[in-house]
Amino acid sequence: MAAFDLSGVLAQRHGENFRLHSQYLSPQLPKVLGTLGFDKFYVRGEGCYLYDDAGERYLDLLSGFGVYALGRSHPTITRALHDAINADLPNLVQLDCALLPGVLAEALVKRAHAGIERVFFTNSGAEAVESAIKFARAATKRSRILYCDHAFHGLTTGALSLNGGAEFRAGFGALIDSTAIPLGDLDALAAELEKGDVAALVVEPIQGKGVYLAPDEFWPAAQELCHRHGALLVIDEIQTGLGRTGKFFAHEHWDVQPDIITVSKALSGGYIPVGAMLCSAKVSDAVYSSMERAVVHSSTFSTNQLAMVAGLATLHAIDEENIVERARDTGELFMQALQPLVEKHVLLHVVRVMGLMIGLEFVEPTARGSRMRY
Repeated sequence: MAAFDLSGVLAQRHGENFRLHSQYLSPQLPKVLGTLGFDKFYVRGEGCYLYDDAGERYLDLLSGFGVYALGRSHPTITRALHDAINADLPNLVQLDCALLPGVLAEALVKRAHAGIERVFFTNSGAEAVESAIKFARAATKRSRILYCDHAFHGLTTGALSLNGGAEFRAGFGALIDSTAIPLGDLDALAAELEKGDVAALVVEPIQGKGVYLAPDEFWPAAQELCHRHGALLVIDEIQTGLGRTGKFFAHEHWDVQPDIITVSKALSGGYIPVGAMLCSAKVSDAVYSSMERAVVHSSTFSTNQLAMVAGLATLHAIDEENIVERARDTGELFMQALQPLVEKHVLLHVVRVMGLMIGLEFVEPTARGSRMRY
């Protein structure tokens, strides 16, 4: 029997990527990429660069929407995954308590505040948000979820219900019971919580779409309001977590202690899809309340061995390479370099920086003379 030949497939089908996507996936994305001039055939990724089949090198500023916190093809992750495959680990036994999920869960819990005690692993950030919604509802016996304008928590049905972009929600029918409030608006938050039916506020510490931040005073007050009214505070760290902002979790900048934390993206090391929902034992036990409910919330591939290895290797690299501190220091350098440009260039309106979460807001020039100064 002939062996599968990956090199042969890549060579034989070279350059067919856009045709295949148009025919078998969706024709719209190839159209968009062609319009933007992004219709390349990438053949390799290394560190912060992508390489196409013409030998051109591109600085990968998109970084997989935050997946590549350690860059592409990181040697620590690559080596760990090769070791795991060569070890023939017993994978997805299902009726089992495998070792590596416990080791990774322990490592995540130790990096969180004292109120975080349990972990549920997922295949994505959106699935982590779905888990947070279910666990919050189970723990509070309430159904409504609050979220913030302009938020992005994923595109599955529950997560989509918390999406602040109307363009994403349009055309998909009724979603779950949810209400939007302006980011940082304590009066709006209090008004909704006072109705007594809110299970949780789900919020990004820094909104990835635009790098928007709430005022500093919002966070402790929001936590106090949620707890006073019997709701949970869920912090979505899928883009901001694992050191990107100069703290391991971005919410540490404001000393808040969320009831639930969601992570994903960078935890994968750029290879294997993995996410996690972290919560207190009290919240977890509201779901897994008896032996009969031991698997009432589960996911087939969530604790697969390669994902767990990728997560452990990623945390190891973050510690060994001082990624959290380097993100903080590099962010300060970016701020020092970018802030003076606001005065120099009228098109640049605002610079928002926290670690390596960096947002540049541009505006239309307002006068003929100012148009000439960019």
